[in-house]
Amino acid sequence: MFDIDAWREIFQSISKNKLRAILSGFTVAFAILLFTLLFGIVNGLQNFFTQAFVDDADNSMFVRAWKTTKPYKGLQSGRMVQLKNKDLKYIVENYGDKIQHISARRYSNASITYKNKQDVYNIRAVHPDHRYLEKTIIDEGRFINQLDLNQGSKVIVIGRLVKQDLFGERPALGRYINVSNISYKIIGVFSDEGGDREERNVYIPITTAQKLYGNNDHIDNIVIGYNPRLTIDAAVTFGNRLERDLKKQLDIHPDDQSALFINNMAEANKGVGQLTTALFFIVIFVGSGTLIAGIIGISNIMIFSIKERTKEFGIRKALGAKPASIVSMVVKESLLITGLAGYLGLMLGTFILSQIGDGLEEYFIYNPSVSSGIVVGATVTLIIAGLLAGYLPAKKAAEIKPIVALRAD
Repeated sequence: MFDIDAWREIFQSISKNKLRAILSGFTVAFAILLFTLLFGIVNGLQNFFTQAFVDDADNSMFVRAWKTTKPYKGLQSGRMVQLKNKDLKYIVENYGDKIQHISARRYSNASITYKNKQDVYNIRAVHPDHRYLEKTIIDEGRFINQLDLNQGSKVIVIGRLVKQDLFGERPALGRYINVSNISYKIIGVFSDEGGDREERNVYIPITTAQKLYGNNDHIDNIVIGYNPRLTIDAAVTFGNRLERDLKKQLDIHPDDQSALFINNMAEANKGVGQLTTALFFIVIFVGSGTLIAGIIGISNIMIFSIKERTKEFGIRKALGAKPASIVSMVVKESLLITGLAGYLGLMLGTFILSQIGDGLEEYFIYNPSVSSGIVVGATVTLIIAGLLAGYLPAKKAAEIKPIVALRAD
């Protein structure tokens, strides 16, 4: 039951001992503020790495080829390595159980025209699985399918901003656009979490591109989505083995680091995981030290405060106050100060993170924020410490006989 007289006494006690209350509150607020900032920065680092790959599947693996730097099997260095359809087939046949999705990619730029609207866009020639590897979101129609590949169909899937440029608010599905003077039928419109850059791309079947633009089976790179059931270490091993075997397939020296390379998201995820785990433990260590310092500070202040109020407790007992009421008053006062100060520290820390967040992106910190559960847990820890710091000496002081308490210095 709410006792207004008891709370009036608590506020009077705080107002009479402003310095004590301020020091207690500052200790708690500073500890929670520092805790919030540290965890916010670590979360910002995690957010940066997550945002960097937001438009690619987490289990992606990119196979790219370039010029050789070492002679091998009678072949000169400086030879341009060209990936072809047979390399894609080789990967599927030999590693099918480790692959969830796979697509070749071929890039080009072309002028795209619809009536009097014209602009230059990036064209990606791909397989149907590319939709899942790039996290392409189909807003209208559909993506490229296997039938389109088999028939070499002149169909195209355009980005949201391409549709906006060429058609405005008018429907685009089923319309025909000219890509370098070749007519393509629009079968889909997509959006992408990667933003404007990705939404200015268009997709066509790779077989169509190979037939119309060069009449060859060349591909620029291969994107693989490894089986998500693989562990991080197994996925890294898979990538290393694939690189070794493809070098044999393409007659590349085993030590040539430039002719073929595989960008494996598993390696990036492993590195990020190790970094953030190390940072997390560092923050836990520093944050725990801060909390311990706060707990010690609160304890010392409360012990000193209660020692100063021993005579007051003696007078209260002489007037008939029960020990439980004295202990309750001290505990409530401690709870009020630590709870309010903890909340202020949390709000200040959150405010600082929101104000400096945009300026930290150049330091690889994106949208720094902190889990409310972690900070609330830290605040509760300090509040409990404050309660114990007030309860134990208050209980001891409340048990002193009034005559002894009144003689206390």
